[in-house]
Amino acid sequence: MRRMFFRMGKIIAGTLLMAMAVNFVFEPINMVTGGVSGLSILIKEVTRPYYTGGFPVWLSNLIINVPIFLWGYFVRGKSYLGYTLFANLCFSAFLWALPITAIQEKDYFLAALYGAALTGSGLGLIFATGYSTGGTDLLGSILHRYFRNISVATFLFVLDAIVITLGAVTFGLTITGYAIIAVFLSSKIMDTILSGLKVGKQVWIISENYQDISNEIMRRLERGVTCVQAKGMYSHDTKNVLLCVVGKREIVSVIKIVRKYDASAFLIVQDAKEVMGEGFSEIE
Repeated sequence: MRRMFFRMGKIIAGTLLMAMAVNFVFEPINMVTGGVSGLSILIKEVTRPYYTGGFPVWLSNLIINVPIFLWGYFVRGKSYLGYTLFANLCFSAFLWALPITAIQEKDYFLAALYGAALTGSGLGLIFATGYSTGGTDLLGSILHRYFRNISVATFLFVLDAIVITLGAVTFGLTITGYAIIAVFLSSKIMDTILSGLKVGKQVWIISENYQDISNEIMRRLERGVTCVQAKGMYSHDTKNVLLCVVGKREIVSVIKIVRKYDASAFLIVQDAKEVMGEGFSEIE
C-alpha cells in the first residue's frame, strides 16, 4: 500500500508540473512541443473562429486519449492502463484547474527553459513509476506491438515530429525552433531524473598491490571489490584486475587509496549509467 501511494504521489506531482508547463508557458505563447497536449494547443487555435476562445486544451487532451486508451486496453492490458489512465485524468484535471497565465510572455528563450524544466521534471517523476500519461507514449508502444522491427522511440519521434511540423505551419518557424529546444532540454532533464540518482563510477584497477588496495576500499568505503584474473597479451603474464563500483563522490577516495599503495598502477574510470543493488538504490 505504501508503494502504491508513493507511486500515485509521484504521478500527481509529475502531472501537476506538466500541466504548469502547458498552462503557464506553452499554451499562452502557442509553443507546440509535440504530444497530445501540443496537438490540443493546435486544435484550440484552429477552432477559435468557431468556438469562443478556442476549444479547451484540457478537453481536447481528454477526448483524443479516449480511443488511444480503448485500443491500449486490448493491447497492453488493464494492469498497465490503470495507473496510466490515472495519470491522464490527473493531467487533464490540472489543465482544467490551473489558470492560463504566461510566466514570461513573448520571451521565447526563457519560455523554452521554464517549459523544459517543468515538463522534464514531470515526465521524469511519471516515467520513474514505469507508467506514462498516455497520449503519443501509449500510442507508440501500441504501434510497436504490431511493427516489432520499428522501435517505440522511432514511433514517438515520428508522432511528435508530425505535431511539431503542424505547429510550424500554424504558428511559424521561429517559435517552433524554440519548441524544439524545449523538447531537447526536457528530454535531458527527464533522463537526469530517471538515472541521475542511480549513476555511479566503475573502476578497473591493475596493480601488483591489489590485495592492499582492495582491503582498504572495503574497509574505508565499505564497497565490494571483485578480483578478475586477466592475461596481458604483450607480456603474457597473468594479472589480477580489481573491479569496483562506487558513488560519484567516492571516486576521489578510491584514487587516493590506489596512489597510496601503488603510484604506478593502471586505472580505468568509467561512468556506470545505472547502479542498483546492495549499497546503491533498490532494484525496482
